[in-house]
Amino acid sequence: MTWLETVSERIGPLDATASAAVAARLDRLTKPPGSLGRLEALAIRLAGITGAVIPRFEQPAIVVFAADHGVTAQGVSAYPSAVTAQMVANFVGGGAAINVLARRAGAEVVVVDVGVAGPIPGVGDGRGPGGAGGAQFIANRIADGTRDMTREAAMTPAETFAAIEAGRSTVAELIGGGCDLLGVGEMGIGNTTAASAIAAVLTLCPAAEVTGRGTGLDDPAVRHKVTVIEAAIDRHRPDPADPIGVLGAVGGLEIAALTGAILAAAEAHVPVVLDGFITGSAALVAAAIAPGLPPRLVASHTSAEPGHRIVLAHLGLRPLLDLELRLGEGSGAALALPLVAASTAILAEMATFDSAGVSGPS
Repeated sequence: MTWLETVSERIGPLDATASAAVAARLDRLTKPPGSLGRLEALAIRLAGITGAVIPRFEQPAIVVFAADHGVTAQGVSAYPSAVTAQMVANFVGGGAAINVLARRAGAEVVVVDVGVAGPIPGVGDGRGPGGAGGAQFIANRIADGTRDMTREAAMTPAETFAAIEAGRSTVAELIGGGCDLLGVGEMGIGNTTAASAIAAVLTLCPAAEVTGRGTGLDDPAVRHKVTVIEAAIDRHRPDPADPIGVLGAVGGLEIAALTGAILAAAEAHVPVVLDGFITGSAALVAAAIAPGLPPRLVASHTSAEPGHRIVLAHLGLRPLLDLELRLGEGSGAALALPLVAASTAILAEMATFDSAGVSGPS
């Protein structure tokens, strides 16, 4: 059997013993019980994910998968597809929002081309470090973008599985190199259309409820985007019980890679910090493959895209932040990484009532 066919068996319940030990330790720290609110709940969950009583995150990384979408031929984006390659070059050069925010969070950025439709300005065809403060670049292009989902399946089965494997292998290598906390992000003009289609199928919601402005569409353009998504779903009639089939029919190469990346990190007991709507749609696919997955995910923020709240509710996740972001790139994940680290630093660095000689609650 393949890795994808068996990964669900290796993503089981959280470590209840570690979680209970952290909960008990939190109540011995010099503070009223529960007074750090959701930070305490996050620390307990991170212990359950990692199996460590005091999880320590010393090598965070954010992996950004990039690809283009054939459905942009239907006029669903305010920006041309050429922007995908241009922004990948910007990531590698260190000039994008994700570079700035990741530097503040102390996280490495890795950008992976799994389906950009054309050459990337100033970037080679292999791998290498970026410019000062830039992203490491990995070329693993499966195809030059997807096909137009309104006319045919976005990806062949072979392309879908290859993109999932690209995500899996990238994260396995990062974890093998010491990564202990993973943020995920994406870049791909047109990918909110693919994410909305996936969300509509897997949450059983009408396309209009999960479709937003993406790169900044006006109301008529959003209505057109909804009709495009509805046409694609009507053409393929993807089965929600077949998440890989859904991904191939109406998804994207970077969303497939994200699916593999999320599953690989969860399998290795490494917490995954999701970004926004696109990474959420990949998490939907991954959770349909491995139902035990959602408790191993951390939702960084609530996107301005309307479908994101629906996706998070379906996954049972409560976001840490709500800043009305809709950039992507892993920007929300980068902002949340310090909160994740802070929740466990409390366990390691705060004094207990006994060690500090402070009277506890009576």
